[in-house]
Amino acid sequence: MESNQNNSKLKAIILILSLLLLGSMAYMFKMSSDSKKEIELTEGKYDKILSEKELVLNDLEQMKAMYDSEIASNTSLKEELEAEKAKVEALIVRVKKGESVANYKNDYIRLKREMDSLIAENTKLKEENILLTKNLDSTNVVLDESKKYNDTLVNQNEKLSKTVEKGQKLIIVNLKTIAVKERSSGKQIETEKASRADKLKISFTIAENSMAKSGEREYYIQVIDASNNVLGDKKSITFNDKLLTYSFISKVKFENSTVDVYEELSGKDFAKGKYYINIFSKGDLVANSTFDLR
Repeated sequence: MESNQNNSKLKAIILILSLLLLGSMAYMFKMSSDSKKEIELTEGKYDKILSEKELVLNDLEQMKAMYDSEIASNTSLKEELEAEKAKVEALIVRVKKGESVANYKNDYIRLKREMDSLIAENTKLKEENILLTKNLDSTNVVLDESKKYNDTLVNQNEKLSKTVEKGQKLIIVNLKTIAVKERSSGKQIETEKASRADKLKISFTIAENSMAKSGEREYYIQVIDASNNVLGDKKSITFNDKLLTYSFISKVKFENSTVDVYEELSGKDFAKGKYYINIFSKGDLVANSTFDLR
């Protein structure tokens, strides 16, 4: 009887211990599962934070590269772009040092907004510059064409002016010189002997020219003997820094029609040899000839 009671107590104790063991095992399993979940959640949260920092760093590096590209375009916004680039570089340093996302998130968003605005403005400026360059190129083409046309007109006008000026010049023809001996009666006898001559008779013709202006003309007659002496008045005048020594002046009234001119140069002791007759108009040689005395 007593033995049966002891067995019943022993079974009860074993049952209680078994229940306690199962409860303990169930608690340990739950604690292990909760701990694993907490670790997984912590690791996931860390991975998420790490991934967000990497994304921000990547974005910041891209922003820096975009600023470098815009600055290299020699834009008028260069100073503003460089200032914003410096802010991006400063934020990159902060992120790399390990600051929490909450500390720099607002700065990152603001910098990105500033970059978008500046690059949009710079893009607009570049587009306007391209359009302005095209307009300038078109204007330059028009100006070049206009300049070429004007140059052509100037050349044509210069040629026309020269043609008119040339056409207005009077032509001297039939320049002749003879030596004469004048008798007391006034009769003149032509001679080729230097010892007999006492006067040179010079004649020339001004050809008709309807384009020339009518009025008085002055011609400077220069007579040079065989010894290279200028005969006559031997007066001098300067034309365009050139000194001209002449024998006398012939003044002629020109009315667009042909004019025959006759002049005389008195002298004595004419030298033997070749004589040179030159006619100048405003310093320009317009006619010349020679003759000989023996």
